[in-house]
Amino acid sequence: MATGRSMQLTKQVGEYLVSAELSRLGFITTPFAGNVPEFDILATDEKLETKPVQVKTIRGGSWQFDGSKFLDISISVGDRESIRQRINGKKHLENPNLVCILVKLVSRGQDEFYVLRLGDLQEIIFEGYSRWLEQHGGRRPRKPKSTHNSISPRDLLKYRDNWELLR
Repeated sequence: MATGRSMQLTKQVGEYLVSAELSRLGFITTPFAGNVPEFDILATDEKLETKPVQVKTIRGGSWQFDGSKFLDISISVGDRESIRQRINGKKHLENPNLVCILVKLVSRGQDEFYVLRLGDLQEIIFEGYSRWLEQHGGRRPRKPKSTHNSISPRDLLKYRDNWELLR
């Protein structure tokens, strides 16, 4: 199991790698090391246009999200076996165009970057969670009230190295 220190290092490495890649693309960047709730980096281009960037980093496996932050999910009441979830739609996002960069740490020079908008991430979560609930009759077997969601790199292939999004 990952320790707090290990998780902090993973996060920090991801943010610095994204800052380096953005610098290679001509942006001046400032990482904020987790002190700002909605973004991790500010990237400024040659026209002095500044873009906030959210970074999520993993060493392996999948990125973990709380589906209820993106989706309107209703959970029925009852005993553990009868609890069902239903997605009523997507939640309103204050900043759907926020650039999100999901990083998979592999090894030096082999790391993977997936560049998309927050609204794209919401759509991926909506489609994946809806499909999963449908396959399971709306019931989460182990934790019926959980709204946990995960996204794997294979779910994001079309966003791999999509740095043009920042242009």
